[in-house]
Amino acid sequence: MATDELVKTTGIAQHGASRLPSVDVDSFNIEIKDDDGFLGDRASKGAFRDILEEWRKPLRKSGEDPFGDEPSDKISKKALDAVLIGDDTEATAVVHSAIEDFAQELAYVTRRFLKTKAWAKTECIVVGGGFRASRLGEIAIARAEIILKSEGFKVDLVPIRFDPDDAGLIGALHLAPSWIFEAYDSILAVDIGGTNIRCGIVETRWKKAPDLSKAVVFKSDLWRHADGEPSREAAVKRLVKMLEGLIEDAEAEGFKLAPFIGIACPGVINADGSIEKGAQNLPGNWESSKFNLPASLIAGIPEIGGHDTAIVMHNDGVVQGLSEVPFMQDVERWGVLTIGTGLGNARFTNRRKEGGNGKDRSSADNGKKKAKENNKEDRQNDKE
Repeated sequence: MATDELVKTTGIAQHGASRLPSVDVDSFNIEIKDDDGFLGDRASKGAFRDILEEWRKPLRKSGEDPFGDEPSDKISKKALDAVLIGDDTEATAVVHSAIEDFAQELAYVTRRFLKTKAWAKTECIVVGGGFRASRLGEIAIARAEIILKSEGFKVDLVPIRFDPDDAGLIGALHLAPSWIFEAYDSILAVDIGGTNIRCGIVETRWKKAPDLSKAVVFKSDLWRHADGEPSREAAVKRLVKMLEGLIEDAEAEGFKLAPFIGIACPGVINADGSIEKGAQNLPGNWESSKFNLPASLIAGIPEIGGHDTAIVMHNDGVVQGLSEVPFMQDVERWGVLTIGTGLGNARFTNRRKEGGNGKDRSSADNGKKKAKENNKEDRQNDKE
């Protein structure tokens, strides 16, 4: 069957859509450059490691490096978090120094985003990605917010509420139309990254919270494809196998699994499911005009529960950000930055509709939303 025919069987929404059930996606995957290259490289997890290394160099020369011979990129986030509350004041000072420098970089990058037309009037920015899943990440985010506010930017920076690994799956719920939640209690979600591919059964818990704020990842499966050099075809085959296993698990647990798969994938996602650019870290050539991931998955999993499989794919930064939809109902314009191998980004405008997927206004104030004042002033003219 031709690729075009397969893609048409999705029948729910176009891939990479700018209009989703709960929000309009104003922009995603913006690539801003400065004299040193891509702006996102200044606020990535690799950038933090480079900063940490710079602070260790003078101590290493005097033989007083508290981290010894351990390479900066090999020190775990858990170990660095432990240093922050440990008794070695010199090691603590090194980590705090790195956090401060990184926060300055994050504030600089955020400032540049806020000055673009697409990010004008942004009231809140959620920060996700693997770096956020640490105490040092949380401190860096809070410090960046303080820096921006000291410069007159009336924007909140908050860590993403779900674990970043879960957020990349839970956000897929907000790619689906609301009728799915009335008829089914779970979906399949896929989060594709440059290092891992993660699949999961996402339990909606829609009856407990129609805004999807109580959704959870019931079970997930992880494949670290970066450990090998699989071909694109082998990666798709492995992904199909992972999804088939989760379908069996859902059936065994008694879930009413929707015939829907939401996919988060790096890069610019075209309406037909092809990837225009930004997938260079994935196994094989995913940007080929002859490759279409949704079509390949439908070929491998044509039905779920006796119904035709529907698939919607969007940028991974967008999907991770969508997990915050229930908690962003007291603002109008908000964004997400994901700190990982690179810096993912997306900006959203809420669509004020009562009821439905993530639009239950009565439950927006659910105690998880950070209590901060709303600000809707135009910051296009703020100084850097």
